[in-house]
Amino acid sequence: MGHPVLRQVARRVERFDDELEALIADMDDTMRSLNGAGIAAPQIGVSLRAVIFEVAENPRYPHVAPVPYTVLINPELTALGEEQEEGWEGCLSVPGMRGLVPRFHRLRYRGFDRHGAPIDRTVEGFHARVVQHEVDHLDGILYPQRIRDLRNFGFEDVLLDQMTPMPD
Repeated sequence: MGHPVLRQVARRVERFDDELEALIADMDDTMRSLNGAGIAAPQIGVSLRAVIFEVAENPRYPHVAPVPYTVLINPELTALGEEQEEGWEGCLSVPGMRGLVPRFHRLRYRGFDRHGAPIDRTVEGFHARVVQHEVDHLDGILYPQRIRDLRNFGFEDVLLDQMTPMPD
């Protein structure tokens, strides 16, 4: 947190090539080594509109429905309805912290996979939360900026008793 690349709007990906594949491999290695649910290119110092995410068996998120492995390039999000829900979030760029963050419950996301093929999905719940969190990184936004009440932000180990599991 605080690094300039995390505060800027990332550039669009223009080429689906070996350089993009290397970036995706670095992102994947970083996400998996830290048990993350997702990661955005700016989190590893690259200002490009690329995110990856997946939740299978993850010790950081034991109570959530699986989210399929996705490489999402140049994403566009559209909220489907006004309904928002608050949920606890953490971030690899803000280690050891958690906060209660409002997110749209249901949304559509579009973009491209690692080979340039179109992706168009409608999702809800935790899947929608993960996508919104990661795409925020592409716009220079970290989750603490979305917290409505800073009394609901703190160290993960201190907040543990207050955090309710995310529904499946």
